[in-house]
Amino acid sequence: MSMHIFGHEATEEKAENARLSSFVGALALGDLVKSTLGPKGMNKILQSASSGDINVTNDGATILKSIQLDNAAAKILVNISKVQDDEVGDGTTTVCVLAAELLREAERLIAMKIHPQTIVEGYRVASIAALAALENCSSRSRVGLRVFRVSLKYLTETTWFVPPNSSDPAQFRQDLVNIARTTLSSKVLSQDKNYFANLAVDAVLRLKGSTDLEHIQIIKKVGGKLTDSYLDEGFILDKTIAVNSPKRMENAKILIANTSMDTDKIKIFGARVKVDSTGKLAELERAEREKMKAKVDAIAAHGINCFVNRQLIYNYPESLLAEKGIMVIEHADFEGVERLSLVTGGEIASTFDRPDLVKLGKCDLIEEIIIGEDKLIKFSGVAAGEACTVVLRGSTNQMVDEAERSLHDALSVLSQTVKETRIVLGGGCSEMLMSCAVEEAARKVKGKKAIAAESFSRALRQIPTILADNAGYDSSDLVAKLRAAHYEGQSDAGLDMNQGTIGSMRQLGVTESYKLKRQVVLSASEAAEMIIRVDDILRATPRRREAV
Repeated sequence: MSMHIFGHEATEEKAENARLSSFVGALALGDLVKSTLGPKGMNKILQSASSGDINVTNDGATILKSIQLDNAAAKILVNISKVQDDEVGDGTTTVCVLAAELLREAERLIAMKIHPQTIVEGYRVASIAALAALENCSSRSRVGLRVFRVSLKYLTETTWFVPPNSSDPAQFRQDLVNIARTTLSSKVLSQDKNYFANLAVDAVLRLKGSTDLEHIQIIKKVGGKLTDSYLDEGFILDKTIAVNSPKRMENAKILIANTSMDTDKIKIFGARVKVDSTGKLAELERAEREKMKAKVDAIAAHGINCFVNRQLIYNYPESLLAEKGIMVIEHADFEGVERLSLVTGGEIASTFDRPDLVKLGKCDLIEEIIIGEDKLIKFSGVAAGEACTVVLRGSTNQMVDEAERSLHDALSVLSQTVKETRIVLGGGCSEMLMSCAVEEAARKVKGKKAIAAESFSRALRQIPTILADNAGYDSSDLVAKLRAAHYEGQSDAGLDMNQGTIGSMRQLGVTESYKLKRQVVLSASEAAEMIIRVDDILRATPRRREAV
């Protein structure tokens, strides 16, 4: 006699079925994104069901975030790619693909009647060996960097900064450019990767060792071509200066506010007001105007010459402020206000009774500039000297959006590399090194765990295989040659994707951040372990729609 203990329509999948369901979902997701991997990866078009908006991208995290999923294991892969995006900024596709390959191998092992816990133990041994090999092959960036809160040296026009123990600043910069080029080579900017790699390095070097990318503002303007993009010092706000205000202001003292500046609404606590003559109405309006005039006087009492407000400013207060020679910028969207307060060193105020407690922002010059056909406001010489703005141009909205995603990945990886300065070689070289190290470790393992460890090494080899497949090369031939090269002691051998041969990644300058690679292996192996341990999937009763 079977007892029904679950609610109506709640479902349970046990043992083999549960595992199969998990594996199928994760493998499908891995297969979906693996064609976007590497310098020859393909793009995906994502179309929104509700708004019909179109996104064209090959950024793993963006693709995975945008698709609606029903499979629990697939959602775990989406989460690890999100974590990779937040932690390092790049490697989102790699982490998803590696986790999927580990699960593909696990599926084979389970078919061979190897217990999931044995597989997990084998994978654990393998991941420890892989991470140890990765650490051994990582090298300090060749100029012995360290985090540089140091006195600056100025070279040429650009504000580079040089670590105190660096004898060769040009070499230090080249290391960062190589990392940026490797990151950008798999993105839409790959055609102009040298240009954008230099632009990204200049922007990150201005941060002087900080990893706060909020200081780098990215403004997107459609029109022109990608290489019309440029880096500008200071902060650019995508707004225009009010009509009667001065269009240029030196030594600006800026009050940043979030307050209502509209007078022609009678706001007596939202009440309806009955008056018995138009004179009374005029009196009410006069009172409102007086109230606004007092507010403007309170604002001017701060001794400012620029007023930036998050909300709209109506004509009357605008003309009052203009009479006092104060530049007015209204409706600076929330992110703009937040960023502006960050880089000018001011605080966002909403009341104006105590000028002595309000922290004003400062900058050397505020002026109106024109980009394409739009007027924008540029704040030069801001208090946070490291602030800068990247202006991105491109032929379509989709192109500019994808350029922003690509550049963000490069900036994230560079800012992380400035902190954790170790680098490893790209082009499948690190994966093959780890794979060989895992194979060596597997030989010393007794029992069935050894088979699982070998599978881990096979999964790592899939990364160079997919890189070669995406470029249309003969992957089995290339990966076999790459493996042989590593066993012969050529530890910098990787795939030269332009020639379709094995090349020295050190000479080609294909370098990646050690932190990025380490995070990929850690996240992928942990996610795979979690999914392999599943033996039961319980789904709650679907929520009923209320009858209208």
